[in-house]
Amino acid sequence: MPRHWFITSTTYGTWLPGDERGFVSTVHNPPGPRARHNQFGDPYDAAMPGLKESARSLLKGSPIFLDLAKAEIIAPQFRETAAYRQWEMHAFSIMTNHFHIIVTAGEEVHSTSILGDFKSYASRALNRRWGKPLNGTWWTESGSRRPLPNEKALHEAIDYVLYRQPNPLVIWSNQLGVLVPKAVTAQGAYAPRSVREGRGEGL
Repeated sequence: MPRHWFITSTTYGTWLPGDERGFVSTVHNPPGPRARHNQFGDPYDAAMPGLKESARSLLKGSPIFLDLAKAEIIAPQFRETAAYRQWEMHAFSIMTNHFHIIVTAGEEVHSTSILGDFKSYASRALNRRWGKPLNGTWWTESGSRRPLPNEKALHEAIDYVLYRQPNPLVIWSNQLGVLVPKAVTAQGAYAPRSVREGRGEGL
């Protein structure tokens, strides 16, 4: 059976473990062993200043922020990657420091592969245009891979990605196409966006 996934990754150095905005990482879970709170509906861990400072000390370069030009390179590459892998892309949003993707893939496909492919091919596209960053990567090392257990969870996640993101650069839906961030119509939906979509950089 296909499985639905809510995939998230942040850009390098912009959202560290321990961040007060919430994060997904392996943390101590008293009185039990270390745990990773990465199930749909679980609250994110947050506000661990010591962990955040430790992560900051390990950074190999400046934090990376995306702009509209980079988002417009990444967006078609996300779609091309999903099509090439024969995954069903439902929606995605790209912000200055992170992205969200809602995607359905075969039961045999590991979520680590889904996250890794989206990040890897987006990086190749960015590298062709701007070169590899000095720290060697555009993205945080890992990311969040939350399974969506049913259709209700899927639709709630799509709604979150499309309509509840802070200052998105590009938003896309398989029903509505590329959308205008913050330009909400009277019906509560984003209006189509008139930008060049282009193609990805190739797989």
